[in-house]
Amino acid sequence: MRIIGGTAAGLLIKVPKGYDVRPTPDLVRQAIFNSLGARVVGARVLDLFSGSGALGLECLSRSAASVLSVEKISRHAAFITQNLASIHLAPEKFELRTQDVFTVLGQLVAEGREFDLIMADPPFGEKNIGRRSTSFSQQLLDDARLPQLLAVDGLFVLGHTKRDTLSLPSHWSEVKVMKHGDSMMRFLGKLVVSSREMLPA
Repeated sequence: MRIIGGTAAGLLIKVPKGYDVRPTPDLVRQAIFNSLGARVVGARVLDLFSGSGALGLECLSRSAASVLSVEKISRHAAFITQNLASIHLAPEKFELRTQDVFTVLGQLVAEGREFDLIMADPPFGEKNIGRRSTSFSQQLLDDARLPQLLAVDGLFVLGHTKRDTLSLPSHWSEVKVMKHGDSMMRFLGKLVVSSREMLPA
């Protein structure tokens, strides 16, 4: 797997072996970053379920201001650290937390952190026709702490499989949907309720 664009374009990154890692394919990453364009430059990025770190490292290569990657499995986190070093990106702009994603969300809210871009391409969920999804992607959508971490004009880019039908909670607004093979990427913004809208009729 390679970094696609930016200062580290063309450099190889290593991916952990096994079925518990599903790296975002190059063509899908290319489409994501084509859509994001200059939005990545200077962005504060949160990369959840990082795996090999490909999405976060791609952001750093494309001049993001900072990247925080979250990966629970220590063996995978070690690959992220190795990849950062091997493609010679600025370590001072990169933070890695080897913890459960949902634990980290609470910590970040308590710290008052805010991000311009939140990215997540978690392990795929099961087919869920006739029932509500229980996948990691749906759990992220349902977690009310996540919108608190997103800047007002920020974007949440979420991956899932076509067979996993997601329900969009009211605090999210869908901006764009991309489909590639079995993968889907949703670009979401948070709905901000104005003080006028909060007033009783």
